[in-house]
Amino acid sequence: MNPLKLLASAALAVALSATMVAAKDKKTLAIVVKGLDNPFFEQINLGCKKWMSENKDSEYECFYTGPASSADEAGAVQIVDDLLTRGVAAIAISPSNAPAMANRIRQINPDVPVMTIDADLLEADRELRTTYLGTDNYLMGVYMAEEAAKLKPNGGTVCLQLGNVAADNINARAQGFRDTAGGKKGIDRLTGQNGWTEIDGCPVFTNDQADLANQQMADTFTANPDLDAFMLIGGWAQFAPQAFAQVTDQVMDRLKSKDLIIIAGDTLPPQTKAFREGRTHAQVGQRPFEMGYRAPDVMIQLINGETVDDPLFTGLDICNAEDSGFCEKN
Repeated sequence: MNPLKLLASAALAVALSATMVAAKDKKTLAIVVKGLDNPFFEQINLGCKKWMSENKDSEYECFYTGPASSADEAGAVQIVDDLLTRGVAAIAISPSNAPAMANRIRQINPDVPVMTIDADLLEADRELRTTYLGTDNYLMGVYMAEEAAKLKPNGGTVCLQLGNVAADNINARAQGFRDTAGGKKGIDRLTGQNGWTEIDGCPVFTNDQADLANQQMADTFTANPDLDAFMLIGGWAQFAPQAFAQVTDQVMDRLKSKDLIIIAGDTLPPQTKAFREGRTHAQVGQRPFEMGYRAPDVMIQLINGETVDDPLFTGLDICNAEDSGFCEKN
């Protein structure tokens, strides 16, 4: 293992040990997200903390962690390895690289409940986890396509911005968008179906990095001045609000006229602000706080051998011109 990963592993060991000491005899319910640098996941952390504040007498403690960077797929796998090796009562994982995470879980073969949260394992590997708690990501893509169709009923040229190449949740959203926009199932790439065509050079992959996401948007707008639609399948660019404002300022006239439309995933406060400012035309939001708040109870049910539905969907919120009430309040 390289020195940086050794340091990360050591830091996790210290953090986990401190949590266990502070909790005394409490058992650990671990939530491992893709990266601590993403404000979306901080909402999961807040949900975890809310659960703890309401369950101070519980024998369980909710422990939230992840690699420092969302781009550190190997670090996320190592953290899960360390947690399962050191011993937790149950674990909820948001895998950024679903195949790599599945391979490691299969190797460890843990005897504690494993569930996924926010992002799932690939369908072929789902026997490794007991349930999935989070967004219906395919449906999220469907909603994004429906919003695009309202604004561009005849279709147009489009660029999809995705996250990590192997992230199951993002890929499911992209599939939902393509199938709905194109009018049939299983479309790998839009090539004119229902008038929609993906431009050369897209999709682009952000690796969950806000700075890269904004640079990709700027480059795409410059290279394609007649682009009809840009789809932020996740909200990465908006997680750097100032940079996102600068990028969209360059095309604000086209956004106002709806010559160019932007639809984005998630509805965190900086994103709803961007919607109110006219920098996007719709936002399709997940409910990460609910994921973090519900996860400990689901893990306890699994520990107790109770039957739990699979999947457990947490719902979606939509901000658009017809019904912007949610975005006006948040």
